[in-house]
Amino acid sequence: MPSFDATTHRLARCGLLALTLLGTVSLAQAATLQVSAAASMTDAMDDIIAAYTSEHQDLTIVPVYASSSTLARQIVNGAPADLFISANISWMDWLEEQGVLLQERANLLQNRLALVAPSSSEIHDFIPGEDGVLMSLLGSGERLSVGDPDHVPAGIYARQAMEALGEWQDLEDRLARGNDVRAALALVERGETPVGIVYQTDAEASDAVRTLGLFPLDTHEPIVYPVALIDAEDNAAAAAFRSWLESEEARNIFATHGFSPADTSR
Repeated sequence: MPSFDATTHRLARCGLLALTLLGTVSLAQAATLQVSAAASMTDAMDDIIAAYTSEHQDLTIVPVYASSSTLARQIVNGAPADLFISANISWMDWLEEQGVLLQERANLLQNRLALVAPSSSEIHDFIPGEDGVLMSLLGSGERLSVGDPDHVPAGIYARQAMEALGEWQDLEDRLARGNDVRAALALVERGETPVGIVYQTDAEASDAVRTLGLFPLDTHEPIVYPVALIDAEDNAAAAAFRSWLESEEARNIFATHGFSPADTSR
C-alpha cells in the first residue's frame, strides 16, 4: 500500500498532466491568422484588428506591413500569409501568375494620391496640373519624395501622374525613392524633402505633414486595394475575417482613416 506522500505525489502528477492536456486543447482551438497588408494600411488595419479580436478573443491576428511588391514576393517565397491586401491590382495579379492559390478575391478599398509638405512649410496649397509644375516646389539640390516607381504601388501611381502632367522627364532624376509609401512619407515628416507624393490616407495619418492638393483622378489608374485569401480553403477563421472586412463596421473604421469602398461598377 503506497504511503500518503506517494499517493499525494501521484495525484499531483495526474493533476499536472490534466492541466497540460487542457492547455494543449486550448492552444489547438485558438487560431492565429497571418495578414499581409500594404504599408499604407498600417493605422487602419491596426484598428480593424483590434475591433475584430475584441469580439473574437480566441483569435490572434498577426499583421505584416510593407510595400505590396515586397509582400507579394515574400508570399511567393513561402512566407506565411492567410490573407493579402495589396495597394494595387497588379501585384495581386502577379501572385496568381506565380501559381499562388487566391480565394474570395475582390476589390475592397480605394484611395487618392496626394501632394504633401511638412506642416511647417510655407508652400501654399498646390493642386498638381493646375497651379504650376512640381519642379517649381524644389530648390537647388532638393528632391521629391515618392515610393520607388520601379515597384512600390504609390510610386507607380506617382509616375503615371507625372507622365500625364508631362513632368516625368524633368523629375525622374530629382526623386528620393522610398522602399514603401510610409518611407516616402517619413522623409517629408522629417523635413528631408520639401514635398512628397503619398496616399491621401497617409497624409491624414500624420500630424507632421499637410496636404497641398490631390492629383486629378484622370492622371493615374484608380488606386484600388484588392483583398484575397491565400490557400485558405479549410481556414474558417480566415474566411470569417475576410468576410467581416466588407461589413458596415469595418467600412466605418476604414472611412475614419480616409479610405472609401472600392467602386465595384468599374
